[in-house]
Amino acid sequence: MSLNCAKNLAICLLACLLFSRARGAESKPVVSAEERKDGWTALFDGTTSSGWKKIGGTAFPDKGWVIEDGCLYRKTAGGGDIVTTESYENFELSLEWKVNPGTNSGVKYRVEDKPGSAFGPEMQILDDDKADDGKKPTHRAGAIYDLMAPSDNKKLKPVGEFNLSKLLVQGNHVEHWLNGEKIIEYDFFSDAWKAAVAASKFKNNPKYGLPAKGHIALQDHGGEVWYRNIKIKVL
Repeated sequence: MSLNCAKNLAICLLACLLFSRARGAESKPVVSAEERKDGWTALFDGTTSSGWKKIGGTAFPDKGWVIEDGCLYRKTAGGGDIVTTESYENFELSLEWKVNPGTNSGVKYRVEDKPGSAFGPEMQILDDDKADDGKKPTHRAGAIYDLMAPSDNKKLKPVGEFNLSKLLVQGNHVEHWLNGEKIIEYDFFSDAWKAAVAASKFKNNPKYGLPAKGHIALQDHGGEVWYRNIKIKVL
């Protein structure tokens, strides 16, 4: 075999290997067989918009949000917030997210499906360093927006890298987790909750935190944000 033939063969074999690995990565299920036995289901399959729609609408936005590289990607303006087609009360939610510099977004829960911006408690998604909204501790990544700041053990990945967030809602008890660390824990309508609401922008809205059962929303707040591996376990 000539040297050129050997080089061409090596290049072909390498290309086949890389293609095979890429296909394997694309076909990896969001929920493993073991997780499925434990009650987990995918909220986003990585390829279609099934299970999601524009808040207050009947279909997935025709602009703003796209599906790209296995992600729900808020790419450009105009899409608005998106919500799950189903509503949930007691659940554990797991998802990965990353942002561009300056991006502000959030994961909201106990959301009613009404036109406009999603209203409900929010687990903040943010570029802490460059987003305008990152100046207040209660507005930074992982916080329950405008109520409680994340704990000091928060470990946030650099902009452009994926973070893993988990949200536990069971009865009135809620936990926010970020990259393996519990950073927020509270109970709806406890004395601490009432004090936090009274000091927040939601103090004059008696519906804040209600209803107990609602949709999960991904916020369009400007800037680019990617969500992937979104899965839920109903408790």
